[in-house]
Amino acid sequence: MTESSPTDEALRSAVHDVRTEIGKAVVGQDGAVTGLLVALLARGHVLLEGVPGVAKTLLVRAFSRALGLETHRVQFTPDLMPGDVTGSLVYDARSGEFDFREGPVFTNVLLADEINRTPPKTQSALLEAMEERQVSADGVTRALPDPFLVAATQNPIEHEGTYDLPEAQLDRFLLKLLIDAPARDAEISVLRRHADGFRPGDLGALRAVVDADGIRAAQRAAASVAVSDELLGYVVDLARATREAPSVQLGASPRAATALLATAKAWAWLGGYPAITPDHVQTMLTPTWRHRLRLRAEAEFEGVTVDAVISSVLQQTRVPI
Repeated sequence: MTESSPTDEALRSAVHDVRTEIGKAVVGQDGAVTGLLVALLARGHVLLEGVPGVAKTLLVRAFSRALGLETHRVQFTPDLMPGDVTGSLVYDARSGEFDFREGPVFTNVLLADEINRTPPKTQSALLEAMEERQVSADGVTRALPDPFLVAATQNPIEHEGTYDLPEAQLDRFLLKLLIDAPARDAEISVLRRHADGFRPGDLGALRAVVDADGIRAAQRAAASVAVSDELLGYVVDLARATREAPSVQLGASPRAATALLATAKAWAWLGGYPAITPDHVQTMLTPTWRHRLRLRAEAEFEGVTVDAVISSVLQQTRVPI
């Protein structure tokens, strides 16, 4: 595909049609749907945080189906081993040799359900896959399918039997999206659908509105969105401001700055903009950085939140004209 304006418009229209398809199964989570699309366009991964019953798993399954992508689900448990995710060598008695059996990570969309319920060793098994988009076993490197996205879920209110994600792995997630209960009207619509016979396990009504080639073309188009030197300076100033905030122990790294640039580009492309603006940076700032900052213990004790710190930094940083 070329990157002419008509092609871009067709790609953008197809990506927006994904919303309509997901809406056939999920109601009241437009922000999360947008976040998943931004992550896909920016070739990143998503951490979905919300209490049980707010359709996190259904959202990811509907997202995959509307994109026509293969998806695998892994229910993370305390006894899950790294090889259960990435794959392992299996002895073949007939050939007398060890063959590699691919794990569920060899897919387009990996749904890592309740990722914080498995120990750090298994959590870290995803690091290479998420960052390098490959799996190494027995000295052999195997590439993962393209596109590839990890959508991990976690429950923020249960702490017994859970393991906090290592900072290094948190940093591999492009976005952290908070999934709340839908508004009243949306929740009534959810109940009406169930009363009329809707079954969350049956997504047969959803159709694929874009294919893998279209997704890759959209990713290239989003990456080509222009960025001025002033906007680059704005992103750097925001990152430096987090490092200097008195309540912050660990501020935004250069990787966090490049992540913000990527999400702002994707958001701008979705809106049909040829270049990113300060509004695009500001919109994507909190979901891109909320899991990358670490507060000082005394700040947490006083009730300070990361989102509040990011909001304060945003207000105090000069916006380029």
